[in-house]
Amino acid sequence: MLQIRSFFTYVLSLLFLALPVSAHSQSASSNRTPVLVELFTSEGCSSCPPADALLARLDQDQPIQNAEIIVLGEHVDYWDNLGWHDRFSSHQYTERQSQYSARLGVDGVYTPQMIVDGTDQFVGNDSTHARRSITSAAQKAKLNLSLSRPVVDARKISASVSLPASSSSSHGELYAALVDPTDVTDVRNGENGGRRLLHVGVVRNLQRIGSLKDLGAGPLNFSLNAPGDANLVNIRVVVFAQQNNQGNVLGAVVTDVKR
Repeated sequence: MLQIRSFFTYVLSLLFLALPVSAHSQSASSNRTPVLVELFTSEGCSSCPPADALLARLDQDQPIQNAEIIVLGEHVDYWDNLGWHDRFSSHQYTERQSQYSARLGVDGVYTPQMIVDGTDQFVGNDSTHARRSITSAAQKAKLNLSLSRPVVDARKISASVSLPASSSSSHGELYAALVDPTDVTDVRNGENGGRRLLHVGVVRNLQRIGSLKDLGAGPLNFSLNAPGDANLVNIRVVVFAQQNNQGNVLGAVVTDVKR
C-alpha cells in the first residue's frame, strides 16, 4: 500500500484548502474537447490518496491543452466493512465499476482505478498513463451537449440538456450527476486512520436521465436531489452521454450551480 508522509499530507491539505474552486463553465472551455475521467476510490484504501491527489491536479490544473477534463470521484462500498465507513460510498458506484471491469476485461475490481472516457482503465495514481490517455481521448470528436443554467429549489436541482439538430444521432444513454468540487474527511479508523483525506469531484448523485434519442425532440429536462450535507453554493452538475451498456463516452458537459 502506498503511503504519504504525515507532514506532506498536512502541507498538501493547507494548499488544497487555499486553492479556489475551479470555475467550470461552458464558455470558458468552448475550445477544448470534454474528456470524462472517473476515479473509483475509497477512504478505507491507503493506496487511494495519491490517486485522489492526481485527480485534483487534473481538475485544477487542466494540464492537457486541448482537453476539458471533467472529473468524477466515485466512492465504492466494498471497503466499508474493513475499519472505516466512507460517507460518500455507494453500492451503485461499485456496480458501475464492476460493469466496466466486465466490459474492459479486468479480472475483478480494485482501487484506485481510473477510467478515461469509458475506454481506458489503469491504476489511478499513474499520472503518465492518465496524461497519455486524456491526450488521446481529446483527439476524438464529441457530441456538443449544452446545459441550461441550473435552478435550485430547496435540495432539488433542475436543468435541461440539449444537442444541436445537426449532431450525430448515435445511440446512447444520458446521465446526470451532482458533484462536490471539494471535500475533506478526517479519517479515524482503518488503513487511513489519523489522516485528513482530500477529495475532488465527489459524486453525490448519479442518475440515468434518458437517451440521446430523447434529445431529437428538443431539450431534455431533469432534476436531481442533493444530499443534506452537500454545499449547494459550490456543487456542480455534470451531464454525459455514453454508449449503451456503459460503453464509450460520447460527450460531456459541466457547469456550476452558482455562477
